[in-house]
Amino acid sequence: MFEDIYRAGADQELEACCEWLRSKDILEPAIDALRTDRRPKPPSLKKKALEDLDILIADLANHGMGFKATNIRRALEQLSDNE
Repeated sequence: MFEDIYRAGADQELEACCEWLRSKDILEPAIDALRTDRRPKPPSLKKKALEDLDILIADLANHGMGFKATNIRRALEQLSDNE
């Protein structure tokens, strides 16, 4: 609950900063870069799954169990980044 309130306040402040930059004739690409850097998108489900797969492979290797998961990796890589 409080996280949403803090995020909304931070978003309002970011937009106010962007408007101030616009009023000073700062180029729009710089404003877009600021917004992107301050509010990065969370990793996609695809990226999280690939990271989890890498961790699983490393953990199994540390316990003497080889596991390549080639087909699983190929299937995950074929998903769109929006998933």
